[in-house]
Amino acid sequence: MDLSIYFRPSERFGHTRPDWDGHTLGDGTRFHMEGRGLPDLEGVQVAIFGLPDDPGHARPRSCVEAPDLVREQLYKLYAPAGKVQLADLGDIRPGASAQDTRHAVAETIAELVRRNITPVILGGGQGHTFSQYLAYEQLERTVNLACIDARFDLGEPGQALSDSSYLSHIVLRQPNYLFNYSNIGFQTYLVDQPGIELMDKLFFDALRLGEVRGHMPDAEPVLRNADSLSVDLSAVRRSDAPGTTRPGPNGFHAEELCQLMRYAGVSEKVTSVGIYEMDPLRDVDHTTAQLAAQLVWCFLDGYRSRTNDLPGWTGNGSPGSAFPSEAMSRSSSSTRAT
Repeated sequence: MDLSIYFRPSERFGHTRPDWDGHTLGDGTRFHMEGRGLPDLEGVQVAIFGLPDDPGHARPRSCVEAPDLVREQLYKLYAPAGKVQLADLGDIRPGASAQDTRHAVAETIAELVRRNITPVILGGGQGHTFSQYLAYEQLERTVNLACIDARFDLGEPGQALSDSSYLSHIVLRQPNYLFNYSNIGFQTYLVDQPGIELMDKLFFDALRLGEVRGHMPDAEPVLRNADSLSVDLSAVRRSDAPGTTRPGPNGFHAEELCQLMRYAGVSEKVTSVGIYEMDPLRDVDHTTAQLAAQLVWCFLDGYRSRTNDLPGWTGNGSPGSAFPSEAMSRSSSSTRAT
């Protein structure tokens, strides 16, 4: 499949390549450059691409400007020990309709997973968690979805797809390929009681913010069993990440979210990651862009430790490999709302 039809070079880094210091991520990444097309993906392990799109908002929010601002901070970071071969595919071209854009994102993720490449998405609105799910639908694989989010994002009945309603669109999709959903870091006062009861009724996992922060290793088995991870940067407290679409006084500390991202990187099963809901207009001194970049770094730091030793698993979705969602028993559901 030719992925180039879905991509355009990054406006900031796809025309003139900066002179990054030696041993930085930028120095070792293959870029989609104007006039050269997509980089060679042979041997690439992780592919980064921007998703400057905001589902459900007729007037896109400033989060659509986030990808290049994260790149600016990311490629200045020194590469972690050990080699992870990176490629930057540029940005998804907007489709003629919202459905076309979702299709492009899902096709891209599915094709990368087939090639044993893990996509890291720089969003954009979190409504594209639905696009991540659609990729596994195209692969006809059941999926364990994990979301680091202060809310469940179920939305109202009949609400169009957006950052606040994507989960209901996934749950109600037929035929359904969702094997399990896990929320990490919900804040009880931001979630109504019917939502908590629904999580329990569906045997989904919901880990309250205070309990996760009290013992961070509790989140590791959840992330180790996830196929796809979606991160709402609004799950971080405003003091650590002011530039989010819904900043609040409570949430994860920055270093705690970095720890969760490293857990996801180490996981043999995580085959796609999306980082969403950064608001550049609120971002003081590029603090949130730096955090988003460091989240990617921590994921790569964990990724280099993968050993591909999961039973029945021969890679991150390469042709012929086994997706173990069906074979692995679901972790005991623990909707914790006390």
